[in-house]
Amino acid sequence: MTDRARIQAEATRLRAVFEAAGAQVVETPILQPAETLLDLYGEDIRARAYVTTDALRGEQMLRPDFTVPVVQMHMAHGADPARYTYSGEVFRRQELNEDRANEYIQVGYEVFDRTDPEAADAEVFALFRDLLAPLPLQAATGDIGILIAAVEGLRTTPARRAALRRHVWRPRRFRALLDRFSGRAAVPPARAALLAAADPFIDAGPELGLRSRTEVAARIAALRADAAEPPLSEHEIAGLDAILATRETLPFALERLRDIAVDLPAISAAVDRLDRRAERLAARGVDVDNLDFEASYGRTQMEYYDGFVFGFTAKGRPDLPPVATGGRYDALTRQLGQGAEIPAVGGVMRPGLMVLLQGGGA
Repeated sequence: MTDRARIQAEATRLRAVFEAAGAQVVETPILQPAETLLDLYGEDIRARAYVTTDALRGEQMLRPDFTVPVVQMHMAHGADPARYTYSGEVFRRQELNEDRANEYIQVGYEVFDRTDPEAADAEVFALFRDLLAPLPLQAATGDIGILIAAVEGLRTTPARRAALRRHVWRPRRFRALLDRFSGRAAVPPARAALLAAADPFIDAGPELGLRSRTEVAARIAALRADAAEPPLSEHEIAGLDAILATRETLPFALERLRDIAVDLPAISAAVDRLDRRAERLAARGVDVDNLDFEASYGRTQMEYYDGFVFGFTAKGRPDLPPVATGGRYDALTRQLGQGAEIPAVGGVMRPGLMVLLQGGGA
């Protein structure tokens, strides 16, 4: 049997397990409208996807992911609750690592259920754990919802909170904003001169770029308004840093986060959800006492995870991408549901990597 045949057979086996768990098989087109993904993620997605142009349909992307089209389908026609499974090729540009595949098969499982979100989290994680148990993998978990809750609770302007929330999934940019809003970072000379100018347009020369003078003036006004705001408190910055530094087994992480919640009460509800999830995981036989938890885990994944996140990586193989990843994406259902929403969680596996680790090729 060829490597491709082994991978296809493994994908079929995985999908059959998900069907047996109650999932409906769905198919999505390989070509996806680029507009939806650009609206969700901005131009950053272009660096990770293959884009083409259709004379009738406009910009299209080779399917970089299944979750977005599955959410669109569910929000338009799905029942409540619902479970879905799928398998097929996805396409990702790999400009920073030419050894990684830019086309590979994904098999996924998605749960839309408002009854008990933490139980749904545990269901997906435990199902993946059982399927991956024969392989030499290490599981990691996190919860982006705790960091988001901390940002939403900051005593600062809505504009600053929105900027931080938008860049939660870009750790370097997020840190730069924290340093700027806290006064730790010096104002760049060019920006300082712009903010100090009586009229930034005097002697500015011809207009360049795509922004109008009105748009540029509005941006300058926003920068000036932000510069006049007091810095974020050292107390709040210390709390955010403590959250980002939390990396323990789950029980110790919970204890640490409860301590942080005393000073940052905005995260209390998210920490309570983490506690309930730990209980649901334990009820499904997951060894939570030895389950790794990292509060910042998953922040460089696709930008729809906004709660529980998890991944399974090969032990001793840092050259390989994760064999499986997943998480909660409640906000995505609201964005694509035109105001309607439903708690949702899911994950994907890469049968090609599973076959590789089984010794069956790539």
